Amino acid sequence: MDGDSVDAKPSQKGPDEPSGPTGMSQVDSKPPADAYQYNMNYPCIGQCVIINNKNFDKSTGMNIRNGTDVDAGNVFKVFSQLGYKAKVHNDLTVKDIKTLLYNVSKEDHSRSASFVCVLLSHGDEGVLYGTDGAVDLGQLTGLFRGDRCKSLVGKPKLFFIQACRGTDLDSGIEHDSVAEESSTERIPVEADFLYAYSTAPGYYSWRNTANGSWFIQSLCDRLHQFGRRLEIMQIMTRVNHKVALEFESSSNLPGYNAKKQIPCIVSMLTKDLYFP
Repeated sequence: MDGDSVDAKPSQKGPDEPSGPTGMSQVDSKPPADAYQYNMNYPCIGQCVIINNKNFDKSTGMNIRNGTDVDAGNVFKVFSQLGYKAKVHNDLTVKDIKTLLYNVSKEDHSRSASFVCVLLSHGDEGVLYGTDGAVDLGQLTGLFRGDRCKSLVGKPKLFFIQACRGTDLDSGIEHDSVAEESSTERIPVEADFLYAYSTAPGYYSWRNTANGSWFIQSLCDRLHQFGRRLEIMQIMTRVNHKVALEFESSSNLPGYNAKKQIPCIVSMLTKDLYFP
């Protein structure tokens, strides 16, 4: 039966001094026109790795994620249309996930403009589930840090994560709507990442068993509509808007009906990103 479910383990409970060196005055010179925009002029826009976990070992206590294949298909289609070399990997164990992403991080990305990874699975705060257990998300994304994946230094690395981050439920709140009319440089190893989480910290993430998750539905729709027109953060704001206003849970489980969701976008990007 079609309906909304969550990507988590079933719950058992219903100063004034100048800042420049030596205190000398600073001059704000006009930067080059492209100083605040990622260079996407590479032979390849990059890879899109999609990890789609649907079935889980009984020992994990996790339910089957019906609807996730729809998400995987839609993500594959929209990123392929943007020019990415997309590939779906189904039902990976923790070891499989670590091995896959480690190997990808060790590849030569010098001819690529960016990197995308989409994670579709059960989760909790800070962790993602393989088919046989949980893995710390930081272990996975950390493989692509600037000091570990040199060929992606200074390039945008985008992670889209469809998974629960806890067991809290958002009941929403009603309000009155308002009408709306070439030198070397050192950069942080954690720079140029974008983490797009399907939900806020501590909350459930909803997935429709027939149409896929609210977040991935909205992401694919907005990328299809605005992917070549708007900057990535503008696109993601529109994703947030769609999820927040156009979705509400429909569930027969006590306490799970008429719930809301808001994605959480964490950006360490240092420039504007426009897909070519």
